[in-house]
Amino acid sequence: MEQITIALPSPAAGTTRGLTCLRFGRPGQGPKAYIQASLHADELPGMLVAHHLRVLLTGLEREGQLLGEVILVPAANPVGLAQTLLGTSQGRFDLRTGQNFNRMFANLSRDVWQRVQQELGQDVQHNQRLIRAAIRASLADGARDQAAVDELSAQRLALMRLAADADVVLDLHCDCESLLHLYTGTPLWERVAPLAGLLGAHVALLETESGDDPFDEACSRIWWDIAALAGKEFPIPLACLAATIELRGYGDVSHATAARDAAAILDYLRLQGVVAGPLSQPVPVACEPTPLAGCMPVAAPSAGLVVYLRELGENVRAGEPLIDLIDPVSGSVQQLLAPVDGYCFARENRRYVSPGTRLAKVAGKHALRSGPLLWA
Repeated sequence: MEQITIALPSPAAGTTRGLTCLRFGRPGQGPKAYIQASLHADELPGMLVAHHLRVLLTGLEREGQLLGEVILVPAANPVGLAQTLLGTSQGRFDLRTGQNFNRMFANLSRDVWQRVQQELGQDVQHNQRLIRAAIRASLADGARDQAAVDELSAQRLALMRLAADADVVLDLHCDCESLLHLYTGTPLWERVAPLAGLLGAHVALLETESGDDPFDEACSRIWWDIAALAGKEFPIPLACLAATIELRGYGDVSHATAARDAAAILDYLRLQGVVAGPLSQPVPVACEPTPLAGCMPVAAPSAGLVVYLRELGENVRAGEPLIDLIDPVSGSVQQLLAPVDGYCFARENRRYVSPGTRLAKVAGKHALRSGPLLWA
């Protein structure tokens, strides 16, 4: 294992932070996998999964079981980790800019296309190598360093440089209270489905452009964007299997659960030729995927006390009562209804909320939303 720390620009005189990554295996030897945890720094289940992966990968490397390179970033957001307000972690939004830490990653598609379009050919492996080299060159451009003068933009650039040329990219997050679910690109589903099965994901949300450039999509969409630009003239593979894994809720931090998740991720890396050896389990059948545009929120129309009437994991019908929202002063009760037929898989963990708070998510089968599809 090689430990690497990337210095970030100083946010204030006398203060510095660094982004630490762990490299297992050797660069350029076999497929490359990239795994990061806690890009939203207050989402901790992934951090514990990364801790278990660190131990397992150290053993596999010692035993000569790594067929490729694995880069593990156990705490992908040192900027957010340092943010607390009145004792509460503020790891989702940068307090200086208000920006979500998992948005606004560089969209490389056009720049990479400009670099490769004159050299593409009929050999799919040649095109894959060419595009990967162009991704690295685009991110290495000195103009990007000149623009990344603050901690947040430098952190985004550093993460992209570590991940964007990988064969597998896994971004470990969690929701407030939820069942395990994942997000991935629609064109990738057939190859990501075994990961969903191994993890026991209850929901898989698919999209080709979710809006606001989250990390996993910034890494993977390059390939289907260039395939669209190339048309039928040149074969372009979908060479980056990227997914965001939502490891249940904030409070789901236990060794037993993290060990199971880490074992499932290693099994997926075995399927992708990154790690040698037999699977620890047969690959279960994956859940039926649904469009991200069909994932419908239930928002609070006013402030109030939240009482959930249905449990996570229940199938609900449109119009069925989901939540009682109670005004403790007036005594009034608003009953909030399921917006669509679907599967209730995530909800807010606070029980007193302000107006506009998104209280629950129901995964429906039909795409009903447009524009930016992710939550703030």
